[in-house]
Amino acid sequence: MAGPSGAAAPRGGPERIRALAHPVRLEILELLEQLGEATATECAEATAQTVANCSFHLRTLGKYGFIEPAERRGRERPWRLVPGGYDLRPDTEQNDALRASDQLALLTLERESRRIQEYYSHAHGDPSRWRGAASMVTNTVWATPQELDALATDLAARIAELADRKPEGRPADARRARVFAVVNPDLQQRPAQDS
Repeated sequence: MAGPSGAAAPRGGPERIRALAHPVRLEILELLEQLGEATATECAEATAQTVANCSFHLRTLGKYGFIEPAERRGRERPWRLVPGGYDLRPDTEQNDALRASDQLALLTLERESRRIQEYYSHAHGDPSRWRGAASMVTNTVWATPQELDALATDLAARIAELADRKPEGRPADARRARVFAVVNPDLQQRPAQDS
């Protein structure tokens, strides 16, 4: 994911990617995205985890640069997302990073699939202007690795423009929305083995 300036963040190594490939950590990141900041106690209430467990997961996310401490509130120690997002495309020179990235992708796909199913199960009740704005795009393209990389970078930059808006910069009728994009090559067909 690109930062607000559009500059790409460094690609992820295996430890950093594995640190995120945990359902509770993904849930905590989503909560911080919604609330802006939260303490271990607030995370525990929202995720039905223990405070100690959430505290551990918050420290792990902080250690790998996904979140940072926010300004203290008396004795409370809240955390917030690191500005600018992050890129979890793996360092392709590291097999462990590739495997960790695949694990995270499958976990993310499962979470987003549930979210999309939930939306479309209840979308009939959404006002028509919002229903008309919801979209699902699927297509097959012919592209080089460099072109696919550029497409992913362009999508991330455009999404970051909208995601990084401060409340005072959002249009009055803006509503929180989810964007889930996947850019992947088809698996290469293996030639039939001679018998």
